[in-house]
Amino acid sequence: MSYSDWLIQLAQTALVLGTAPLLSGVTRKIRARLLRRQGASVLQPYRDLLKLIRKEAVVAGNASWLFRAAPYLIFATTWVAAALVPTFASGLPLGAVADIIVIVALLGTARFLLALAGLDVGTSFGGLGSSREMLFASLAEPAMLMAVFTLSLFAGSTQLSSISAYMLGPGAGVNISLALALVALIIVSIGENARIPVDNPATHLELTMIHEAMILEYSGRHLAVLEAAAAVKLLLYLSLIACVFTPWGTAVAGAGALAYAAGLLAWAVKLALLAFLLVLFETAIAKMRVFRVPEFLGIALMLGLLGTILLFVSKVSR
Repeated sequence: MSYSDWLIQLAQTALVLGTAPLLSGVTRKIRARLLRRQGASVLQPYRDLLKLIRKEAVVAGNASWLFRAAPYLIFATTWVAAALVPTFASGLPLGAVADIIVIVALLGTARFLLALAGLDVGTSFGGLGSSREMLFASLAEPAMLMAVFTLSLFAGSTQLSSISAYMLGPGAGVNISLALALVALIIVSIGENARIPVDNPATHLELTMIHEAMILEYSGRHLAVLEAAAAVKLLLYLSLIACVFTPWGTAVAGAGALAYAAGLLAWAVKLALLAFLLVLFETAIAKMRVFRVPEFLGIALMLGLLGTILLFVSKVSR
């Protein structure tokens, strides 16, 4: 790898962090406009993060070191996972470790730390949110792994660069297993990012909140780091869907400045389109009851499993 490839890799890593709050602002703006409201500026998440960073962090007296360290560990693992997903360029120096299973493991580590942080202080809300998060994760993680296995059976590898290259080739085509894996990944993305109908990120009603219940005791810079991690996580899932299922326009390492610029434009268009579709789905459907969420995530698990079985049977029968 050349020196310029490492620079592009660092630029992509910084771009993920810098763009994540903007994506959250765009989704809020689109939702407000669909509801016929003016809405805040798309730059409002940046202002909110700066405001929280300047505030003093209030910590409960019985909080352990884990409560203080968890926000930074969650942010670090989520950022690393997001940096491994190719955005506007593929084949970069970190492409060798850009494995979907590694990304799932990093996201699972962040979820585990968040659940522990919710339980650390001992409040009823934190325990409620952590128990619900672990219940839903027991369905979301296997569903995502089933979608990963489907893609790996197609491409012969779990590396994102190999999967993207396969999807660009003539061997991909239209396949029912790929469609099932896409739907499963979309459902998992909605659940993992606490979006409607699984959860409402704008509510603080104790009977319905999941993610917000675990971070209810955080404030100041700790809350800012957690909010930034949530924004990066949303960007990660949208970039993952764009990288795997719509890899068109992505530049290849060493292709030149013009190709990188075209790849950056294509990535921005994909994110904007996926964000619009996500918000359109949220505004067209109501939030479901908490006890119906396992059924919703169970659909993703069944679709992912069905896609893997169909593909495996079709390969064996040939």
